[in-house]
Amino acid sequence: MERGERPWGTYTVLDENTGYKIKRIEVQPGQRLSLQMHHHRSEHWIVVSGTAKVTCGELIKIINVNESTFIPIGTNHRLENPGVIPLVIIEVQSGEYLGEDDIVRFQDDYHRVEIDVDKIV
Repeated sequence: MERGERPWGTYTVLDENTGYKIKRIEVQPGQRLSLQMHHHRSEHWIVVSGTAKVTCGELIKIINVNESTFIPIGTNHRLENPGVIPLVIIEVQSGEYLGEDDIVRFQDDYHRVEIDVDKIV
């Protein structure tokens, strides 16, 4: 089982096959992922513990336990934990390519590589 440590928390790949990948993502209190988008996959997020603040395009909303949201391919998005306990979501990725390198970062709290938005084709 693949597991990754990130500045905001951790992820674990639970299942993967052609066209889909399922992850358990844990975001520590007060942390957030980069504002990002993907060229080759959509994502469906289901909150199983804590509270999620989700940016999807121009919309920002709060998602509670047992609620979910859909992130279409090519849409800017961000996942945040505004709460005081760890946020745990199940992420279902669907698409033709599901590699970790299919990510375009627009803003990142941890100063990882950011893109030049003028160069997006």
